Amino acid sequence: MKCLLLFVCMGVVAAAPQLAVESILTNYHELIGIPEAARIKAAEEARDFDGARIVGGQLSALGAHPHLGGLLVTLTTGQVSMCGSSLLSNTKLVTAAHCWRTNSFQGRSVEVVLGSLNLFSGGTRVTTTNVELHASYNANNLNSDVAIITIPWVAYSNTINKIDLPSGLLLYMTFEGNWAQAAGFGRTSDAAAGANNQELREANLVVIANWECQAIYGMQVVIGSTLCTSGFAGAGTCSGDSGGPLALTFSGVRYLIGVTSFVAAQGCQTGLPAGYARVSSFATWINARI
Repeated sequence: MKCLLLFVCMGVVAAAPQLAVESILTNYHELIGIPEAARIKAAEEARDFDGARIVGGQLSALGAHPHLGGLLVTLTTGQVSMCGSSLLSNTKLVTAAHCWRTNSFQGRSVEVVLGSLNLFSGGTRVTTTNVELHASYNANNLNSDVAIITIPWVAYSNTINKIDLPSGLLLYMTFEGNWAQAAGFGRTSDAAAGANNQELREANLVVIANWECQAIYGMQVVIGSTLCTSGFAGAGTCSGDSGGPLALTFSGVRYLIGVTSFVAAQGCQTGLPAGYARVSSFATWINARI
């Protein structure tokens, strides 16, 4: 009986990680980045300015997120994908590693768009091939999903400026229960028909505990260096917001606490959490490169 009980318990433990684990979207360029870039380009060319991105949020004003850089990634296939990033200095930005490389696609060059509400027009535009991925990046589960982009020097202005990295006590905070703000050029809806414009959008989101996120996506996806926000009321980052910032204002200073990494494979309006690379976990690695 003891042996039987032991085997049963071992079976329960072994099976636990398999129970109701929600899948995340990992083949980003194929399913999201390439078609989104084409759609946004067509919308801008048609002057169709009647919508935005991030679900459950609102339009951003020019200069509201001076650290945000849109990315137009030219892949080795010649196709163009899109992502977001955050300016950390006059020559460095941080983005998601999967914006540059997935299991199926590899970036060849990237055009960084600064100081613009639109992805294909306006602002300051610089092109580079200098992208460094974190050595522990895993394209299968998006662990360590961070990369540094090096660009030619750009001047700061009212619409272009860096964002601060967590330091001091902020390095040890989980931010659970705090409100943070995401911004990006991604979709406003899971349905293509409901996301047919091209301007920058923002949303205020609450950070949740990692154990809550692990219960949904599993322990292979949500690890200590992951940060998650609630998807309550269908608000959150959406397809195309990858690599963009999750920022927290503390004592009047805006800090980058997350790099947008993943949403549920079934969509971003499901009420499920969104995942980010936790910037405080990578602060040493990032600071050594800026």
